[in-house]
Amino acid sequence: MNESNNIETKKPALFEKGGKLGFLHSTTDAFETFLRVPATVTVKGSHVRDGVDLKRIMIIVVLALVPAALFGMWNVGYQHNLAFGTDWGFWKEFWFGFLKVLPLYLVSYIVGLAIEFASSQIRNEEVNEGYLVTGMLIPLIVPVDVPLWMLAVAVAFAVIFGKEVFGGTGMNIWNPALLTRAVLFFSYPSKMSGSAIWLAMKSGEKMIDGATGATPLTFASEGLDAMNHAGVQYGMSFWNMFSGTIPGSVGETSVIAILIGAVILIWTGVASWKVMCSSVIGALFVGWLGDIFGVTDIPAYYQLVMGGFAFGTVFMATDPVTSAQTEWGKWIYGFFIGALCIVVRLFNPGYAEGMMLSILLMNTFAPLIDYLVISGSISRRAKKVKVA
Repeated sequence: MNESNNIETKKPALFEKGGKLGFLHSTTDAFETFLRVPATVTVKGSHVRDGVDLKRIMIIVVLALVPAALFGMWNVGYQHNLAFGTDWGFWKEFWFGFLKVLPLYLVSYIVGLAIEFASSQIRNEEVNEGYLVTGMLIPLIVPVDVPLWMLAVAVAFAVIFGKEVFGGTGMNIWNPALLTRAVLFFSYPSKMSGSAIWLAMKSGEKMIDGATGATPLTFASEGLDAMNHAGVQYGMSFWNMFSGTIPGSVGETSVIAILIGAVILIWTGVASWKVMCSSVIGALFVGWLGDIFGVTDIPAYYQLVMGGFAFGTVFMATDPVTSAQTEWGKWIYGFFIGALCIVVRLFNPGYAEGMMLSILLMNTFAPLIDYLVISGSISRRAKKVKVA
């Protein structure tokens, strides 16, 4: 008897490779493995057995971002109250902010994920979970009233040219979320700077006399006293900026909410505390020098709660893909991020914020920092061996 007659040929499943709709394998696999562990396992060679994978890491980061996102939604409604003289309660303020921020999330995820899925299909690879975090970050670092079509263009550019052309998640050299903000800032500066863009406005509404949407960092860049400036509807004390009851990007105002996220990231081991600490040290050092030489009259520690410094330090600078990987490299990388941020703030009055540019610049130099650290370590060990 011919043995081939006893062999049953298994027909490929509909969406499996070789099946009728096998070209959609990457897409269907992404949905199947979103909430459950995939059945694929390694069958040969040495490998690490660990319950923490890319998906779980990304979900932890998303959870760490939730406090900043929720506070930002409430603050949008709260700032609207102050600027337009309305008298809403907590829940109405939160609901107002939620409805304003929701479209930003829809655009961020729909545009970004569409490109992610299309790229994975073209490359015939699995859809990575990296964009879960990127899509969560983008609405938190832009003004609440940024035009949605501009946001869509910036997201598409950042995902395609800042991520997919390098090979996808884990291969990019710049943080895609920050690249989105950079595209918006340099392409549509009028929608990313000024005193009015930080407030959610309705047609026909008129702000009360003396109201402004300018951030404390804007006043500081104009040479005004950011702590005691009068004529605005909100306070600019250290506590106001620390708690977050000031205008600004959706998720960047409350340092308290950001610190909650930092605790989650450090406790779970997802983010490096070395990068966070060194960034703070770098900012305080340059801010202190600015105070000594009379460049600014703002105390150095105020720089830590102004603008997007805290948010960038916790969630952007610690990106494991684009930051330095060596232990000494993390200290150097973080220090220069903090230092360059304050340098930009003090010496470039045309651009009040400096965190975005400093992180993107250090993303570029992170591989060089690691190379120099590793080369130095190898050289020192070689000398020790030679002496022995």
